[in-house]
Parts: sequence; structure tokens; C-alpha cells
Amino acid sequence: MKLDAENAKILHRALTAAGDELMAMLESAPLDLLQVALRNPSLGESHLLLLLKRPDLKEEQLKGVCALAMVESSHSLKLAIARHPATPAAQLLAILPQLYLFELLNFCLLPGITPDQKLAAERSIIQRLPVTPLGNKLTLARRATATVLESLLKEGDPRVVEACLANPRLKEGAVYQFLRSSSAKAEAISMVARSQRWQSRPNLREAILTNPRTPLIWFTLWLPTMGRAELRRLISSAKLTPQQKKAVEQALKGRL
Repeated sequence: MKLDAENAKILHRALTAAGDELMAMLESAPLDLLQVALRNPSLGESHLLLLLKRPDLKEEQLKGVCALAMVESSHSLKLAIARHPATPAAQLLAILPQLYLFELLNFCLLPGITPDQKLAAERSIIQRLPVTPLGNKLTLARRATATVLESLLKEGDPRVVEACLANPRLKEGAVYQFLRSSSAKAEAISMVARSQRWQSRPNLREAILTNPRTPLIWFTLWLPTMGRAELRRLISSAKLTPQQKKAVEQALKGRL
């Protein structure tokens, strides 16, 4: 800003305004003037919360806000900074671990969030899963993003798996990887097999029927509906238990 008499007056006002006048300035002042206003001794949390609602803020202004001492002691300011789409990656990564679990979840679901911000928040959630209580995991499973759901499934807890399976954000690939993993135990496998949404997916049926922990009831129910080529492919799996393999052999004999 060119420093003439008029601009000097504007800068002085940015440094000394208070109350509603400062509020109005933060709401509509040009971005270069905001850098000056951040040094105003009357600046408080309510002023910054209003400022952080401005969608036109750039990294420079957000770095200036993050550098203020009052941010360190204000959870509301940290949350507002994290939610702003222009917050630089370094500042965001410093703030996310200080947010509460479900604040992070809500942050992931914001419509204006950038892919990088979403990924950072998801990673912060996933890092906390080993020490997250069961009740919170169940809530996460019902509401979480696909990336978080994939990590929840990997834990293999049938109660959490059941909640994950009902989440519309869950992807087939995550269910498939779970069924092929050592985390998938009999109870959880049966939950997938009973699910109206997932039981008819060919890839998932194959993953269920080639898992040695799959209860025999699913062989009894599904093998009669399978073609000879499908049965031959299934019996070639090295993962089948002797009982599972016997069930497939009997189904093949019935096709002769």
C-alpha cells in the first residue's frame, strides 16, 4: 500500500479500531490491510472467528492468524483455522492432532474441504483408532469416510464390522480386502454373507468361499446355485479346509 496521508490514516485506523468498527474492517477490508489489523491490540477471539469466515483469505493471512498467541489457547480458533480451505498444510497438520475425534470426522465431511485436507484429517483419525473406545468406533463406523471405514474393518471386531457394512460410503474393494485378510473371522464373514447389499457381489462371494474361516453353512446355501466352471475354480483354491473342499467336490459330483 502506497504510504500517503490517506493510506497512513487507513493504516492507523486498522491498528487502533475497536469494537464494531474493528469487526466491520475485518469483514470487508482489503487483504493487505488485514495484515496490519492482525497487530491491533484490541483484536480478540470473536474478531478472528469473524475474519476466518472470509472465503477470500490467502495463505499469508492465515499464517498471520496462526502466529497469534491467542490461537494456542483457543480451541474454537484452531477449529476455524482447520476448516478454512486456504490454511497451509504445515499449519493444518499442527492443528489437526489437537481437535476432538468427531470434530475431525465432521471436518472430513465438509463440502468445501480440499482432498489434501481430507486426507490429513482421515490420517489423524486412523492414528487414534487403537486407543478409541468401542462406542466411538461404532459411531465412526456409521458415519465415517471410505478411508476410515477401511481401517475400521481391518480391526476385525464383528460389532464394528456390522456397523461399517451399513455405511453407504463403504467401498466394495475395502470389503474384499477385509474378506481376504486374517482379520476376517467367522462371525464377521457371515455378516457380509447375510448383507443384502454385499452378498450378491461375485468378487465378494468368491472371497467368502475361499476363506478357510467361512462357516460351512455358506457352502451349503451357495454351492447349489453355482455353475460347474465356478465350482472348478473354487476347488482349485489352496486356502480351502478339508471340509470346505469336500463340500465343493460333492457339489461338482451333482453336476455330472
